Amino acid sequence: MKRLNSVAIVLAFMLLAGGVNAQSKTGADFFAGKWKVLVTGTPYGDLKRIYSLEKTDNTLTGIVQDSTGKEITKCSKVEVKDNEVTLYYQAMGNDVNITLIKKDDDHVTGSVLGTYDAKGERIK
Repeated sequence: MKRLNSVAIVLAFMLLAGGVNAQSKTGADFFAGKWKVLVTGTPYGDLKRIYSLEKTDNTLTGIVQDSTGKEITKCSKVEVKDNEVTLYYQAMGNDVNITLIKKDDDHVTGSVLGTYDAKGERIK
């Protein structure tokens, strides 16, 4: 009987552990990596950017790149709230921020300065 109980406990633990691993990532864990983002409707036309976010001690740092991967600037601040990240940086002498919201495991939507729509996908 003890053996049956032990087997049942091990099986229950395995099921619970598998369920935890199947959950989607959130916060810094989700946003860490490279994101290809299209910003539409700006005065400069539609802009393609790559945001490269690196996780260190549950915080993110970021680099803004053009569509070829050339660095434009570094993010001065990165704020993460659950399924949302906001990146702050300088572009053409102006303070800029982009907020990206998790859509699914590999896609985000959001806006630049709360005005211009942005959509992006994870670069794998």
